[in-house]
Amino acid sequence: MKRVAPLPETTEDEPPFTPLTAEEARRLREKHPLVSPWWVVAGQAVMGLVVALAAWGLTGKQNVGWSAGYGALAVVIPAAIFARGLTGRFASLNAGTAAVGFMLWEMVKIASSIALIGAAPKLVADLSWPALLVGLVLTMKVYWLALAYSPSDTAPRKRKTLS
Repeated sequence: MKRVAPLPETTEDEPPFTPLTAEEARRLREKHPLVSPWWVVAGQAVMGLVVALAAWGLTGKQNVGWSAGYGALAVVIPAAIFARGLTGRFASLNAGTAAVGFMLWEMVKIASSIALIGAAPKLVADLSWPALLVGLVLTMKVYWLALAYSPSDTAPRKRKTLS
C-alpha cells in the first residue's frame, strides 16, 4: 500500500505571497543591482590572458601558451556574442521575447564554442589539447568569480524629478 504525504494546509485568508510595493521594489533593486553580462565577459578575458601567460611561463613552450589562450578564446568570443544578443534592442520587449532570445543566443554561444574548438587543430600550430582544455575550463569558471565580485552600486541613486 502506497502512502502519500498530505497536502499542506492553506488558509483562504492568507495569499501565497505578498507583492512588493513600488518603494520596496525600488529599494530591493538598489540593494541588489543587475550585473552586466559585459562584466562577466571582461573577467573571462582577463582570466584567459592570465592562463595563457601562466601556461607559457610555466612550461617555457610558446605553443602551450597559444593553446591555453585559444581555449580561453573559445569561451570569451561566444560569451561576447551572447552578451551582445542579450543586451540588444529586442531582448527586453516582453517576457516572451526575452525567454526566446535567451535560448536562441545560448544555442548560438554553444554552437560557436564547438566550432571554435573544432577549428583549433587548423588554427593553432602544435596544438596542446590539455592546455586548450585547461584554458577553456578555467576561463569558463571565472563566471562565478565575476558574479561574486561584480561592481555594485551601494550608494542610493539620486533621481531627477520633474517639479
